[in-house]
Amino acid sequence: MHPTGAESLSAQLHSRLCAAIAENGGWLPFDRYMAMALYEPGLGYYARDSRQFGSGPACGSDFITAPVLSPLFGQALAVQVAQALDASDTHDVYEFGAGTGALAAQLLGALGECVQRYRIVDLSGTLRELQAQTLAPWAGRVEWLDSLPDALQGVIVGNEVLDAMPVQLLHFDGTAWFERGVALHEGRLTWADLPTDLRLPGEPPVLPGTVTEIHPQAEAFIRTLAARLQRGAAFFIDYGFPEAEYYHPQRQGGTLMCHRLHQADDNPLVDVGDKDITAHVNFSGLALAGQDAGLDVLGYTTQAHFLMNCGLLDLLQGADVRTVANAQKLLTEHEMGELFKVLGFGKACRFDAAGPVGLRRGDRSHTL
Repeated sequence: MHPTGAESLSAQLHSRLCAAIAENGGWLPFDRYMAMALYEPGLGYYARDSRQFGSGPACGSDFITAPVLSPLFGQALAVQVAQALDASDTHDVYEFGAGTGALAAQLLGALGECVQRYRIVDLSGTLRELQAQTLAPWAGRVEWLDSLPDALQGVIVGNEVLDAMPVQLLHFDGTAWFERGVALHEGRLTWADLPTDLRLPGEPPVLPGTVTEIHPQAEAFIRTLAARLQRGAAFFIDYGFPEAEYYHPQRQGGTLMCHRLHQADDNPLVDVGDKDITAHVNFSGLALAGQDAGLDVLGYTTQAHFLMNCGLLDLLQGADVRTVANAQKLLTEHEMGELFKVLGFGKACRFDAAGPVGLRRGDRSHTL
């Protein structure tokens, strides 16, 4: 019997990876492996016509994002976006990694006519049809871009986009550093280490046996964004830590995780293409990359503080029990409220003396 559907796609992706490993001398650095596993055209996890986002495994989804969990997420974020549009005297919103289009719909519904164009930059072409259906009421103002424009003026939002950018893996054996990549053993994908000159930023103390991530692609993305943003602001929402916490000696296993049917595991070499692969964000590295490239770091805080600063509690007045319960998941420490952070950048913005509304209370920039 020949494999069909997702099974066939996984087999094709496995063959493609085997060929790439062979072409690269028998070893593929993990960032290249992760890029293929997630984005290989027609085969990678985000490049397939499959459902990743949803409220639970019963609907065939693998994970839930804040905009899918509660429309109040986007309505609160819209308060910050509106202020930033005014402070930069711009009228365009750019969203990176728009998923189902839920956040775009929430922002467009809340922002009204102050947004002239809503421009989506998404590596997953297969999600465009779903996004177009969701955003049909605003069809005249929404457009899709295949790549980052050469010049941007406006407000940029990215919810859970940085964690899906490929990372490099480093392993310290107590004496020497190695870059961890992927090789083949009897036709199966397996880990393999090669000596490297790469090091962790700041060279913190590291325990023998540590395997962790560095984020050159995400930092390069921020530098490119800085070079092309002429006037405006950017707000990135994702799970992660400042550098000192990210590379704490007790975090010996790093943060690499996979998600499928709302279950997590730590083995990206199994079921390749059938599950998401992510790593937490080193917010210190991104803030420094942006600052060095000419952006102003507007602030850094938890998702809970950001959403409350933007009026989420006021939006809950009179809400039904289910709406309140879902919104609480955005705020509570053991759900999304503490693990998820918001990092803001700006260029040529004229905020009032109190600064961006979402970053006014609970700012943790001193921890970066």
